[in-house]
Amino acid sequence: MVPEIVCLGEALIEMNQLPEKDPRLFYSSFGGDVSNVAVSIARQGSAAGFLSLVGNDLFGDQLLELWQKEGVNHAHVSKIQDASTGIYFVTHDSSGHNFSYFRKDSAASQITPEHLPYTYIASAKVLHISAISQAISPSSNNTVNAAIQIANKNDVLISYDTNLRLKLWSLELARETIQKTIPFSDFLFPSLEDSIILTELTEPTDIVEYYLKNGAKLVALKLGSEGVLVANKDSCYKINGKVVETVDATGAGDSFNGAFLSEWLRHGNPLESAQYANAAAALSTTGIGAVEPIPDRLDVENFLKSSSNQVCKS
Repeated sequence: MVPEIVCLGEALIEMNQLPEKDPRLFYSSFGGDVSNVAVSIARQGSAAGFLSLVGNDLFGDQLLELWQKEGVNHAHVSKIQDASTGIYFVTHDSSGHNFSYFRKDSAASQITPEHLPYTYIASAKVLHISAISQAISPSSNNTVNAAIQIANKNDVLISYDTNLRLKLWSLELARETIQKTIPFSDFLFPSLEDSIILTELTEPTDIVEYYLKNGAKLVALKLGSEGVLVANKDSCYKINGKVVETVDATGAGDSFNGAFLSEWLRHGNPLESAQYANAAAALSTTGIGAVEPIPDRLDVENFLKSSSNQVCKS
């Protein structure tokens, strides 16, 4: 099956602290923002494909097994000999979750434009990319830019998460790169936290207006537990967050992105897509890790039926 949505980026192994049992214990799972999005897409019933490099190691094998199990097409994920699969650790304290990454010179960071399968991208409906993929190495940034050009030439919609990791690059370079990418974005998925840093604005409506003025076609500004602000040139809606018993919010934004894109492919309605994705993101916080708690379509639909949807026009 040709993927409807092709995701280009980094996959990682996640080590998530279990503080309630023993803070020295870590649960091994999977991560990497774009890989998480691909899994979320697949669990909503849409055809997802993933493009990346992994190491010729145990962790690379585990990621390949994950995508196989989840039904994510990984025909163009290659193993390489001279670099390892990246790892990150999640620790928890009163302020929330904290990340420590061991990904320098990882396999994913070695990707180049020559690794891109032209027809695979050109045949998709959506290409999903992330600022993290631009930040991990110059060659990965070049690869993202090359993929954008392929998508543009073939009328493939572009989905972009401005995921900001200042441990990977300077704020100046992040702003410059993200600013250049926004005009290509048919779907822009920033978080409020990142956007305050990137734009130096604080009001969500001002931030959304800023992104739209800079060329984004549709913006879904993720507000964490407060919900989401979704807007295009014609309308702006605030969808309140869903009340759940949050265990671990790692990857909630990725779950949102994948659910939004999958739902949008079904009917093209931004508000309904955001409501659906808002519910999926909330459910994804009720378990440990970035991938395991991502809900499937039945879970999300049942949750929507059993909970109220509070929406207001902004």
